[in-house]
Amino acid sequence: MSLPISNLPLLLTGTAGLLWLSRKPLRNPGSHGFYRFFAWETILALTLLNREPAGDQLLSETLLQLSLLPLVFGFIALRREGKRDPTQRDDGSLYSWEKTSELVTQGIFGLIRHPMYSALLALDWGMFFRAPSWPAFALALFGSACVLLTALADERECIAYFGQAYIDYMQGTRRFIPWIF
Repeated sequence: MSLPISNLPLLLTGTAGLLWLSRKPLRNPGSHGFYRFFAWETILALTLLNREPAGDQLLSETLLQLSLLPLVFGFIALRREGKRDPTQRDDGSLYSWEKTSELVTQGIFGLIRHPMYSALLALDWGMFFRAPSWPAFALALFGSACVLLTALADERECIAYFGQAYIDYMQGTRRFIPWIF
């Protein structure tokens, strides 16, 4: 599988959009948004690499559909329970919806700490399984590593902000997949 030259305008346009969205976090290396940009960029590359599906798509389509669940439920829980307060979280690299002043432990956050990152992992591997190849495998693996680095950085930030309450929360939940990981 090779990335056709016809995908170059899509790659450049997508990268420009992701750079614009991530302009603040990219100024803060080590922040969760910094690593998240590279996860997004990898998923963009996988999407372009595997635009044309090959073979049985059951696993791919299942993962792609499943990626929507933690994303939607996580976003809803953050909006309902997070009590956004931009004045308390003076971190310019956070999006406004990330500036929660209350630790969210209800809904999907009662099962996993990072539902949005779980969605990225499902999307990452869902795009890989559309047309598996060694280059796509390398990209999917790199994307997964970026998602893990994103989660670890996010956990450091949450411990710094929420303190012991977040450490206690971490002990009762999994990072990405309930009851597993």
